[in-house]
Amino acid sequence: MTDLRHATGAEIRRLARTGQLTTSTAGLALGFVQANLVVVPRELAFDFLLFCQRNPKPCPLLDVTEPGSPEPRLVAPGADVRTDLPRYRVFRHGELCDEPTDLLAYWRDDLVAFLIGCSFTFENALLQAGVPLRHLEKGCNVPMYRTSLACRPAGIFHGPMTVSMRPMTPAHVIRAVQICSRFPRAHGAPIHIGDPSAIGVRDLARPDFGDPVELRSGEVPVFWACGVTPQTVALATRPSLLITHKPGHMFLTDWRDTDLEGE
Repeated sequence: MTDLRHATGAEIRRLARTGQLTTSTAGLALGFVQANLVVVPRELAFDFLLFCQRNPKPCPLLDVTEPGSPEPRLVAPGADVRTDLPRYRVFRHGELCDEPTDLLAYWRDDLVAFLIGCSFTFENALLQAGVPLRHLEKGCNVPMYRTSLACRPAGIFHGPMTVSMRPMTPAHVIRAVQICSRFPRAHGAPIHIGDPSAIGVRDLARPDFGDPVELRSGEVPVFWACGVTPQTVALATRPSLLITHKPGHMFLTDWRDTDLEGE
């Protein structure tokens, strides 16, 4: 397989669709916008849309499909959210019941798909600025944690925010804040720097999602709002059906990261 760091979004989607890619998309198709996926029945779609509007840091909305349509016409015309991600998660009444590689067996005519910005999008800009990223160095997924920070409720949806974490030196933190502030639709600037317990994270070595990474001497943990938040919300609100990506296994769009700068 060719070096997927330099693949296009369409090439990553094709590999996922054909079953050739079932792993994390961290570090893949650098320069292309990555997105979280949330799928709900039409009867819950307005509630979830309102939830995104009230919680733009963890849930910056990029695209919404028509009911029953799997095509995200804005960010990737011709793509199919049922097949074009490496792996999915299916929740029924708040219980995780499956992690399939496609949604063909679960798709219904009343389902609405939401694509939400992802922090993987700004990682190319960080790398170009000389800010190292430990999870990419290790070739693993970014660590993600449930927090004690409550999202603003909307309709049936409520629950805690999830964050991703990247360890950095203080000098790199300053540069990261400057860079990530340019990408509000990819979660923007960090929401917390330093003491994990201040946001309810008990043990950095035991992330709730993703993989642990080392915090070295002289580094501080830096936390960003994360698009895995709807999965913790699903556990709290227990909707009849909610489908997401598996954490770190994102949808690759046709948009370039520069398309989101300053929005």
